[in-house]
Amino acid sequence: MTKTTMTAALLALALVAAPSLGGAQSVPGASSRAPIMWGADLLEVEGNTLTLVGNAELLQGGNRLRADRIAGLSQTGDSRLEAAGNVYFVTPEQTIRGDRAVYTTGNDTIVVTGDVILTQGQNVLTGSRLTYNTRTGSARVEGAPTSAGNRVQGVFYPEGND
Repeated sequence: MTKTTMTAALLALALVAAPSLGGAQSVPGASSRAPIMWGADLLEVEGNTLTLVGNAELLQGGNRLRADRIAGLSQTGDSRLEAAGNVYFVTPEQTIRGDRAVYTTGNDTIVVTGDVILTQGQNVLTGSRLTYNTRTGSARVEGAPTSAGNRVQGVFYPEGND
C-alpha cells in the first residue's frame, strides 16, 4: 500500500469515526441521558411506539436525525428506528445523508443506505451503505455500483490547506 493510499484510508476512517456515547433510547450518537425532543407533521402512536410522519425530526444533545418518516421510537425499552426519505443524521462534526436508515439502540448501530454522502468540514465520502457504531466510532462504508464495480469515493483536504 502506498503512503498516499494509506493516508487516504486513515483519513477516511478518521472522517467516519468520531467517537461518541450512545445508549438505549437515544438519537444516534447522543448521550442517552439527554432528553429527546421530536417533531413531525403527523404523529402515529401504537401502544408505546411512536411513528413520526412528514418533516420527522429527533433531537438529542447536539445530534439530529431527520427524515420524511421515522418509525419505531419506543417509550419503554430498546428501539429499532427506521427512517425513510431524505434521511440526515447530523452531529456537531459531521453530516450523513442517505435514502434510508435503521438505528438499533440495543447495539448502538446506525446503517444508512442508498445514495450515502458523508461530510465533515470540506471532506466528502460517498458510497451506498454506511454502518456506524455510535458508541465506539467504528465504521464501514461500502461502495456504490459503477461501471468499474462497487466504489467508495472521497475528497479529503489536509488540515492547514486553505
